[in-house]
Amino acid sequence: MVGNVRKIKFCQWCGGPAKHEIPDGEEKIRAICTFCGKIAYQNPKMVVGCLIEHDRKILLCKRNIEPSFGLWYTLPAGYLEIGESAAEGAIRETWEEASAEVEVISPFAQLDIPLIGQTYVIFLAKLKKPQFSPGPESSECCLFELDDIPFDSLAFSSIFVTLNLYIEDVKSGKVKFHYGTINKRLGTGPSDIRAFTLDYHLQV
Repeated sequence: MVGNVRKIKFCQWCGGPAKHEIPDGEEKIRAICTFCGKIAYQNPKMVVGCLIEHDRKILLCKRNIEPSFGLWYTLPAGYLEIGESAAEGAIRETWEEASAEVEVISPFAQLDIPLIGQTYVIFLAKLKKPQFSPGPESSECCLFELDDIPFDSLAFSSIFVTLNLYIEDVKSGKVKFHYGTINKRLGTGPSDIRAFTLDYHLQV
């Protein structure tokens, strides 16, 4: 398997057994149904979330679910749902994880993680009112001064990168949009937040 591609054994349409080979005219191995001939394509998932600044502090949530259960901390974020825009998904995830109503200001970062088949899209946002509390997926929510962010207890490399980029921008006096590829080292887990390289970093 490459990245987060799982080996499909049965057809999602007719239930027939799948074979794994390169279809005509393509370059990658796909799961092909031996009964109906349909090809199953696996595509990356999009994770959307908000980097919320309030009184020069950042809102972080403590994980109450796996992976990285109990780790401080992560930005409120989760998988985009069918039928919603990236910004709408980020607003929804923020409400679900931090019970916070936010207004999206601008996109801040797109970070691709090929090894696990995910793309993170993080928006800068502000609280509509200074109220928040942990949702079912969080055990705590807290505002942190930039100098007090607990980098050694962050849940994911994507959040580690996002927060570092934001702090660098604040220090430079200009918040930019960032794109990059997080290449995780093989054999490392989600909580190995420093086991990566940030490649193809572009900023506008």
